[in-house]
Amino acid sequence: MSLSAPRLSPVFVPQALSGADCDRLIALVAAQPLRDAGLVKGTTSHALRRADIAWLDDIPQAAWVMDQMIAQVARANRESFGFDITDFGESAQVARYGAEREGHFDWHSDIGAGQWAAKRKMTIVVQLSDPAEYEGGALELRPDSTLATVPRARGLATLFPAFVLHRVTPVTKGTRWSLTLWAHGPAFR
Repeated sequence: MSLSAPRLSPVFVPQALSGADCDRLIALVAAQPLRDAGLVKGTTSHALRRADIAWLDDIPQAAWVMDQMIAQVARANRESFGFDITDFGESAQVARYGAEREGHFDWHSDIGAGQWAAKRKMTIVVQLSDPAEYEGGALELRPDSTLATVPRARGLATLFPAFVLHRVTPVTKGTRWSLTLWAHGPAFR
């Protein structure tokens, strides 16, 4: 039996959410009180991350999002990654990166020490904002020694292994909204 290295480059799913779905989700989240974004285990560091977030488990009217995303993630995983995914144990998160706060998230991976963060296998980020509504705020990945900038297509889902380094550069004008969810499974080995 031969073992192969996991795929490191991202997979893109165009129109994972329609423009109407993006509008609907942003409206649902914007109507909620947003929280200051933290890091794993509830710590905060505005030098590393400055954003406002909402967890979709706290918004019952947003249950349709996970239903819609799970099938797409399963198909992309089957076709491109082949990870052993067992569940989606964490709530999906919508982040608002506003220029008034120079919203950003510095280099990090999504595998961490928390109960669920330790089980993250895949990260899925969906661009909710129209790219004309903001400047800066690029999602960048470092799957290896190269830098990959994710296209800014509204509704585009970007899937990548949770251990890949990534960041959101500071938003300099307007507001960038994104949806993030994680697929979980046994530890990589």
